[in-house]
Amino acid sequence: MTDAQHPQRKQLGQVLLDMGALSKENLEIATALQRTQDVRLGDILLAHGFVRRVDLYAALARQYGCSIADLHRHPPDVRLIDDLSADFCIRNRVVPWKNVGGGTVVICSRPDEFEALQKEFPAHWGRSFLAIAPEEDILDSLVTMRHRALTQRAETRVAGHESCRGWNPRTVIRYAALFLAILCGLFFYSTLVGFSVLVSWAVFTLLMNSALKLTASILYWRRQKIPVDDFARSADLPRPHRLPMISIMVPLYKEREIAGRLVKRLERIIYPRELLEICLVVEEDDTLTQNTLAQADLPRWMRQVIVPRGVVKTKPRALNFALDFCRGSVIGVYDAEDAPAADQLLKVAQRFSDRGPEVACLQGKLDFYNARTNWLSRCFTVEYASWWRLVLPGIEQIGFAIPLGGTTLFFRRRALEELGGWDAHNVTEDADLGVRLARHGYRTELIDTVTEEEANCRAWPWIKQRSRWIKGYAMTYGVHMRHPARLLSDLGLWKFIGFQLIFLGSLSGVLLAPLLWTFWAFPLGLPHPLRDVMPDTLLALLGISFAAAELLTIAIGIQAVSGPKHKWLRGWVPTLHFYYPLASIAALKGFIEIVTHPFYWDKTQHGKFDTPATATISESSAKPVRV
Repeated sequence: MTDAQHPQRKQLGQVLLDMGALSKENLEIATALQRTQDVRLGDILLAHGFVRRVDLYAALARQYGCSIADLHRHPPDVRLIDDLSADFCIRNRVVPWKNVGGGTVVICSRPDEFEALQKEFPAHWGRSFLAIAPEEDILDSLVTMRHRALTQRAETRVAGHESCRGWNPRTVIRYAALFLAILCGLFFYSTLVGFSVLVSWAVFTLLMNSALKLTASILYWRRQKIPVDDFARSADLPRPHRLPMISIMVPLYKEREIAGRLVKRLERIIYPRELLEICLVVEEDDTLTQNTLAQADLPRWMRQVIVPRGVVKTKPRALNFALDFCRGSVIGVYDAEDAPAADQLLKVAQRFSDRGPEVACLQGKLDFYNARTNWLSRCFTVEYASWWRLVLPGIEQIGFAIPLGGTTLFFRRRALEELGGWDAHNVTEDADLGVRLARHGYRTELIDTVTEEEANCRAWPWIKQRSRWIKGYAMTYGVHMRHPARLLSDLGLWKFIGFQLIFLGSLSGVLLAPLLWTFWAFPLGLPHPLRDVMPDTLLALLGISFAAAELLTIAIGIQAVSGPKHKWLRGWVPTLHFYYPLASIAALKGFIEIVTHPFYWDKTQHGKFDTPATATISESSAKPVRV
């Protein structure tokens, strides 16, 4: 309930003035900002450093005529917390404290919401009495008292039929054994038949993947020729009158090299500080990152969220845990090494304002800031540019479900919570979430903003990272294909076909690519199982198909890096022929881990090739301004 509804209650600003804790000039600035934003006066004052936290809560206690509770000396009653549930308490920033005189003292950091929250309190509590404590103290006490319940919730938020947590390696082994038995039977019957079947599937996969890339690229370039005003609806729509509160989650794990630089990059983001919250999500046992952040002098709008130990240790589990601690109506995700464009959040706020609630997710584009490090970083940059600048925008135009990247993601909070957040057991939780969004009737749109990150450019770490992606893709495909008819019903025929092309095509492509390499035996005059049986016409058609697929990859790569920043990479595009075989090695590792370690998160180390000279914001990095 607001102060206006209680005329006898003195305004918070006036209370702070009377206490001598706030200057009149700063109060005028804060109240002017509040008139244009859906945010509490206290949050504005704290975000801009106009008051001390202790003074703000002392003023709130004086304003509402209640006491300040010390949760460190007097922890809450666990039984009372369970009456509401820990996640309810976290979302509403309240904690029931203790029974007093036939009633219950409830500690709240937002006293203006206390009256509305009373409707949710159990009847056996009796009368509810308000006490006040800082938000941080309330959250800390809830995690301390109920960390097991909260971690279990983080690991099981997604519905069981949409999660891979029930993944049974024995079932995988049985299916794999059946497949190998059939394959061995074919080879036992005839080596020629067995090899021909595998080669046919490999060639079919190559043709389908090439057709998808070609179609996506054509549609993308056709769209580029349309005048902006003809398709960019946002051009004709008004700017949002009130910007949303945005919470950004940045999961970190053993990030000594990158943490300090990350803070500096995020400080360059242009967005009102009272509407921005950065949650640095750190594992409980990761004292390395915690100590590094403690030395980084975090601004007031940036804080750590410590994730207690659990059954699994994955990025999606950490995100699920931190989600309830976020205050924003828009939830974003960055990676540890990210350098987002300075105006990125303004574009996100504008796009969400322009679109209806069916657009639940926005995906920004990704690029690398260390492309010049070595050959591997150059090839990785070309691959990323091809995917993010041509192929994925084309897939969006085709109308397929978009497999999300792991960073520069922004969600409407309501939709994200409806889906249960991320699958805590899926090591490519982003791609899985993209499919689940589509299954629930939501849409993802790409947004024209770039986040630069660090290219993984050492061979074995690259293979480890790619093997995790491939393993996650395979598990995502397996989870959603448990009931193909239900998936078809949820997605519709067109998106169902797209799901098969994107996921099954990617997996088949990297697994069966070595079979296609064997055809180098023909021009080299080496033995080959099909040399004596394959007609010359068919061999010629295969040769033309292989050459066309290779030329298509080169053409897309050259076009993708033709901009001013990366045009120097065009000469390196043909060397992708020697780069992609690494993915087949990674696929072998990934498929072995599906059986041996399905939920193991093979961590990518950041900060190895991250220099201040190159890790810059895309747009001009002006100081934060009020908008």
